[in-house]
Amino acid sequence: MKIILASLFLTIAITNIGFAQQIDSTMNVYANNFPQEKMHLHFDKSLYRKGETIWFKAYLMADLQQSPFSKNFYADWYDNNGKLLAHTITPFFQSTSRGQFDIPANYQGNSVHVRAYTQWMLNFDSSFLYEKEISVEQPPVVKKGKTQTEKPASTIHFFPEGGDWLAGIESRVAFLVNNLIGKPVYAKGVIKNSKGEFVDSFETIHDGMGIISETPSLDNPLTAIWEDSYGNKYTTPLPMPKTNGLELQVQPSATKTIFFVKSLNEPNNNREVAHVIAHMNQHVVYKSKVSLKEQFIEGEIPTKNLPSGVLQITLFDSKWKPVAERIVFINNSLPIFTPSLTVTNKGLDKREKNVLEISVDDTLSANMSIAITDADWYNDTSSNIISQFLLSSDIKGYINNPAYYFANKSDSVKQFLDLVMLTHGWRRFKWDEVEKGALPKIAYDRDTDYMEIKGKVFGHAFNRRNAQKINLVLLAKDSTKQILSLGIDKNGEFLQTGVVFFDTVKAYYQFNKDEKLTDMATVKITNGLFSNYPKKLTNGYNFNLTLPNYLEDTANLLATKNILAQIDRAEKRAKSHQLAEVTVRTKVKRSVDILDEKYATGMFTGGDAYQFDIINDKYAKQSPDVLWYLETRVGGLQVTGENFNPRVTWHGARPEFFLDEQRVRVEELKSITMNQVAYIKVFHPPFFGSFGNGAGGAIVVYTRKGEDEQFIAGRGMGYAVIEGYTKYREFYSPDYSTNQSFETDTRTTLYWNPYVLTNAASKTFKVEFYNNDISKRFRVIIEGVNSDGKLTRVDKIIQ
Repeated sequence: MKIILASLFLTIAITNIGFAQQIDSTMNVYANNFPQEKMHLHFDKSLYRKGETIWFKAYLMADLQQSPFSKNFYADWYDNNGKLLAHTITPFFQSTSRGQFDIPANYQGNSVHVRAYTQWMLNFDSSFLYEKEISVEQPPVVKKGKTQTEKPASTIHFFPEGGDWLAGIESRVAFLVNNLIGKPVYAKGVIKNSKGEFVDSFETIHDGMGIISETPSLDNPLTAIWEDSYGNKYTTPLPMPKTNGLELQVQPSATKTIFFVKSLNEPNNNREVAHVIAHMNQHVVYKSKVSLKEQFIEGEIPTKNLPSGVLQITLFDSKWKPVAERIVFINNSLPIFTPSLTVTNKGLDKREKNVLEISVDDTLSANMSIAITDADWYNDTSSNIISQFLLSSDIKGYINNPAYYFANKSDSVKQFLDLVMLTHGWRRFKWDEVEKGALPKIAYDRDTDYMEIKGKVFGHAFNRRNAQKINLVLLAKDSTKQILSLGIDKNGEFLQTGVVFFDTVKAYYQFNKDEKLTDMATVKITNGLFSNYPKKLTNGYNFNLTLPNYLEDTANLLATKNILAQIDRAEKRAKSHQLAEVTVRTKVKRSVDILDEKYATGMFTGGDAYQFDIINDKYAKQSPDVLWYLETRVGGLQVTGENFNPRVTWHGARPEFFLDEQRVRVEELKSITMNQVAYIKVFHPPFFGSFGNGAGGAIVVYTRKGEDEQFIAGRGMGYAVIEGYTKYREFYSPDYSTNQSFETDTRTTLYWNPYVLTNAASKTFKVEFYNNDISKRFRVIIEGVNSDGKLTRVDKIIQ
């Protein structure tokens, strides 16, 4: 990576070549070598209760396509005070990833804050990382006595179009009014000059935003006197104008964006020309030279064939110094596809079955996620996959209800969206660094592969030996094993890339040339994943002031409270139906009985037999083999003969032998070590599962399986514990056709599937789920992306 970056630096270095000649190549370098990844998370619902699981699917895009770069997804989960609750890591599949986070059962906060990113995204402005507050419902706090509430404070910010306000030139100035947690506030007021004379009135027209048009004067500064919706009154000075420079004004339209360049008539201002650059997704789409012989210059940027998204327009002076900048939104046809949703079986009554079909009539493959919830549960419609990728991921600062700007193409929506452009910044580039040929400082390489087994051997004992190999046995918690043999270089390092495992594994290691080296050397092994995440989030978020979104939406709040009341009543009814006066006495099962149910089948279940729990028998661990153990534990059983030809008798008769219920010769049991065994049964005669009359009884040995299986490190083996990807847990959806549980079913998420996949050969995906005990109608939300980079969002009510 360093060699590549150095060569790129030489390629774009400004040496006797003007910035004008370098702008295209520089932008190409940024676009090709520093693509900006964008992220969206689809959650199963918008409001959770403590103790519930947040299910999510992550989508990753770059340059209007599914990102092919990063293979690992990171998410940090914080409480209301910015304290880290969990750090989760999951792999990407087709530029998507799935996972879950369990809200603690005793959680007291009213929201959980998630920050999601790839390692590559950390190289750039942290403002573009994915951030979201997820609402957590808490019981209302009843405060005794009278409480005096303070009026929330508000702030107003003025944004001259293009960046600067020039004295003597009439210009537009947008403004934004927010409260302390960044939510928009309605406000109105008047503007007065330094003499106290009325100049104009102003008022917010949408989500705390508005616009005025004034001609500023350096000798007579302007002041806003205004009042917010809380009744607070403020006095705020407007920005002071500059006495020289250039000003950029922009007027977007359907097929083109018109720009106006205004300049002050100054003596010897040495400004004969200016340059206008427009780019989108780091690609230059327009470049022109503007003559400044006139004070007022007009030009136009054709936008008819551009994709929808944020377009940045920068004005440079004759020396290619940036002097003004403006962003506009190009709202051409949205890059979307629309799957059809058909209800083939509707069951709105208690625990009835529902069947849906999702179809994509396209030859392109589609990767989607679906969430089905109670339609009366709170649903946050303020953002979605379309607004995130086309707007929010390219804009600095909080945007209230970004999905609104994609609801329709009315003139009012277009006007309000342009207000968003005027009041928010877009700074993917620092032009002074581009002029110098400086490239972004890359602290983290693209993680274009999955996990690594990355280790190093320390110690003088190793240093005195030639490079060799290390043998690794990776043992997972589910007892699955993987064996690796890796070369060790002269620095003592070894590496295996492209590894995927979940939870943790024990990596047992041994040097194949010198077993003694294991005891003499120190081996450290890591997974190669990013781990420098902040344990405390202190980037300006005021968590204590965060108001859950559902509390701000009156209609949604009333419906949600109704569902909460139904859940409470259903749970109370379930408790009242319990037979509290009936005392049920059960016999506690012995461990051998549990093992018998788990391992024995058919004729081998139950019966008159000695039973041995080898898993929990400390004596068994000291026994060299099965026959030695049985001879010391079963009265009357004798083992004679040599090791390779043993003879077993029990009360003078010869028993039959079985290994995992398959008949074997006695010498095969002699080779079984005790750490392989879970359970042994010794049946008294006659044993009816025998091929003969069973007069000698039977000895049945069961080897460990599943969670009972264990790996015992051999002699000369050390081990290290390696953290893997966060373990994924499948979403539970009950099947009431086979299991009529009497427990009260009050699920608000009825179905969640992060991977709904369609392609040319399989265009339809079937969804089956059962209703709970309280829901009367369902909400179905589908989000996704296809192989052409088009997005989808379906929000439908079934009733």
